[in-house]
Formats: sequence, structure tokens, C-alpha cells
Amino acid sequence: MSDSAEAISRRNTEVVRRYLQVFETQQVADFEELVAEDVLVHGAGLHGQGRHYPERAVLTPGLSNCRVRVDDLFAADDRVTVAFTLTYTHDRSGQDLTMTGVKSYRLRDGRIVEFWGETDLYGLLRQAGLVPEQIPPL
Repeated sequence: MSDSAEAISRRNTEVVRRYLQVFETQQVADFEELVAEDVLVHGAGLHGQGRHYPERAVLTPGLSNCRVRVDDLFAADDRVTVAFTLTYTHDRSGQDLTMTGVKSYRLRDGRIVEFWGETDLYGLLRQAGLVPEQIPPL
């Protein structure tokens, strides 16, 4: 007997929540269970393949102590979409920096096999003082 659509959505939601926890724990080895090795990644002009993409995102140099807040979550069948806020500590200044984003995950057999997303990297860089508050007019 196959699982109901509701049970599949619940299971996939738990996988995505565990995936997001890795940003806090930095235990990227957990991705072996949660993310397909050949995961397809789309966003910020990138279309790549491989688990190393999310691993690099977790281990971003200069940012530590990530805290994840799930602002909204929707799951249906093999898809889970999450709006989130990440708060990092900027290692050089000790300042907290926040970045919002939205990601949509496709799962198969309890693993993330593809995801799309965008994050507010400009806002994060602005908080760190690495880009101007406002873009000057041309």
C-alpha cells in the first residue's frame, strides 16, 4: 500500500527541515542521507549539479553561527517550498548579518534531488559594509 499524499508531504517536510538544520550544525556529512549526490541546483544564474554546491553554502568562509528561521513552508507531494531567514555572525566584525530567501525543493525517495532558489545576497553584503547602501544612479 502506498503512502498518502499527506504522508509523503509530511515526510518531505521533515527532510527539508533536517536539511536546513545542517546550516546550523555544519554537519555536512548529514547531506549524504538528505541530498542526492547528483542534486540539480538552480538559482542566482547558476544551473549546477552535485552535492558540493549545498556543502559549500553551509561552509561559507567568514560567516559562522548560522541560525535558521523558517518564515513560511508549503508542501505538496514531491515539492516543499520554504521562505526563510538566515542569521550569521560575521567573523571579522562579530556583527549579526541576516539574509532572507526562498527555496523550492523536489524530493524523491526521501532525498532532495533538485532545488531552485534565490537569496538576498546584496542585503547581506550591504550589512557587512561590502557594497553601498544605495546604488548610485547612472
